[in-house]
Amino acid sequence: MIESVDIEDSQALLAYLFASGRIEAQEHPAVDNLAGGVSCRTVRVTRESGETWVLKQALPQLRVAVEWQSDPKRIRSEGLAMKWLGQILPRGAIPSLVFEDEQNGLVAMTAVAMPHETLKARLMRGAFETAVPEAATILAAIHSGALSFEADLRNVFADQSAFESLRVDPFYGFSRSVSGTEEFLGDLMRDCRTIRVSLVHGDFSPKNILIHDEQLVLVDHEVIHWGDSAFDIGFFMAHLLSKAHHFVQWRSAFLGGVQSFWDRYDDESDYLFRQPDYEARAVRHTIGCLLARVKGKSPLEYLDARERVRQTLVARSLMGDDPATFEELVTRFDNRLAEFEQ
Repeated sequence: MIESVDIEDSQALLAYLFASGRIEAQEHPAVDNLAGGVSCRTVRVTRESGETWVLKQALPQLRVAVEWQSDPKRIRSEGLAMKWLGQILPRGAIPSLVFEDEQNGLVAMTAVAMPHETLKARLMRGAFETAVPEAATILAAIHSGALSFEADLRNVFADQSAFESLRVDPFYGFSRSVSGTEEFLGDLMRDCRTIRVSLVHGDFSPKNILIHDEQLVLVDHEVIHWGDSAFDIGFFMAHLLSKAHHFVQWRSAFLGGVQSFWDRYDDESDYLFRQPDYEARAVRHTIGCLLARVKGKSPLEYLDARERVRQTLVARSLMGDDPATFEELVTRFDNRLAEFEQ
């Protein structure tokens, strides 16, 4: 039965690790509950040898103010993702799988070495450097590299139920309450459910990219599936544009980051040549996610009430006559912000 052990209960967790033969009786590992995630319990276990694990256990009800449920069995995808992404990405780009426990709905992985910080933390203090285009390199490697294993991955990651319950409905479906967005978001939801072209990480966000010694490490793979990889680009780009909105003093840098991300992705992804409308789809997902991050079930915490209203107006104004390229999107987003900020 899922969640027969609560990994945030340190005594119960240590008893479980001993009973399952993963630590010795004489061991006294340090256990630290990690904050920040809303969909999983996340715990760091540091053994006396210095070996450090991160354990994740999916929650049936996410830690948000609204009802938001998802089958905790989705954690199985986390283990599968680490196995397959380990074959696609360069060594060190993701943690390694330590063990899985389907009965208790948890996975354990190697911890990213300390000190590290998230790409989100770096961006929130205006430090860009090369991390944004390097993130594009990782995403391009996932999308293009997956095609070499397409026959297997289409079947392994065919289940989209977690993506539906954690992204499609709470982001696009929930945001359709905004007048005038129903058709646009409905089309995006249809695309998410019907387009099957490559592996989709589904949570490619600055908070899920850790940086240690300037190496980027991607974590949190529970919504990975085979679908429309244009979603991943839009999901990430919406973060950059939302920060361009919030941090007026760094706006030009964030807007430039959008173009640098796309240029690097374009350069390193041969996948694009098979998708003539791919950039336009990615732009549409960016617009949809811009709205979803203020009107969906997971609003960005750093945007204040006035900014959420303004971002809603900007995103809605971009729908219908939406840009076809990121260059056009950046220009129009910047212009619309200037109009609504007056």
